[in-house]
Amino acid sequence: MHKQEARRVLAVVTDLFFSVKLSEAAKRNGLALEFVTEGKEVLEKAKTKPSLIVFDLNFEAANPLQLITKLKGNPETKGISLIGYLSHIQAELKQQAQEAGCDMVMARSALSQNLLQIFKRHSGTI
Repeated sequence: MHKQEARRVLAVVTDLFFSVKLSEAAKRNGLALEFVTEGKEVLEKAKTKPSLIVFDLNFEAANPLQLITKLKGNPETKGISLIGYLSHIQAELKQQAQEAGCDMVMARSALSQNLLQIFKRHSGTI
């Protein structure tokens, strides 16, 4: 009987406080979490099929909208779940992220509240 490798989540995030929340939620759900800050690296690591990629849609240096479009446009990575978060007042950015192919776009506060359940859903334990 071999031990199943932990499912992985990529986080394209720079906020240190939010990174801690992501790390704690991943640990509680048995997920391996990896932080990625460069677009090229996100595209490379996506080929290893993480179960989820979380994007800070305000992380302009990573160009999240372009990354989402590329991930959803590539047959190799289009099945990966993508969640983006932003400030609740950024309706236009939310619309752009949805048009780019982001599976779920949430206010940062809503993601924070639902993080354990979202990670549980992507851990394969349900």
